[in-house]
Amino acid sequence: MTVWSLDGADLLLAVRLTPGAAREDIGGVWTDEKGAQWLGARVRAVPEKGRANTALIALLAKRLDWPRSAISLESGDTNRLKRLRIEGGGEPLPLAGLSAIIRKWVEAS
Repeated sequence: MTVWSLDGADLLLAVRLTPGAAREDIGGVWTDEKGAQWLGARVRAVPEKGRANTALIALLAKRLDWPRSAISLESGDTNRLKRLRIEGGGEPLPLAGLSAIIRKWVEAS
């Protein structure tokens, strides 16, 4: 299993978010009881009024060098386990670059 999948021209990313962390970072993999894998991410923002979700999207946009407006929360608004949609990330050229970055994050465990 992998932390990302394709949905047409979009890339879906499975993330396990830790809000209120001492530092912001992305890396490592967490496996749930069903065997699904989730990319680990930490943000300083607290989980109130969507602040942690907003911080996660900003962090991903910065690290992926992708427009913030093209990254949206698909599910997991109030849960640690989130699915994010990266619009246009599943196209052949962007996919090659994004998957390489995500692969490095996964291997950083």
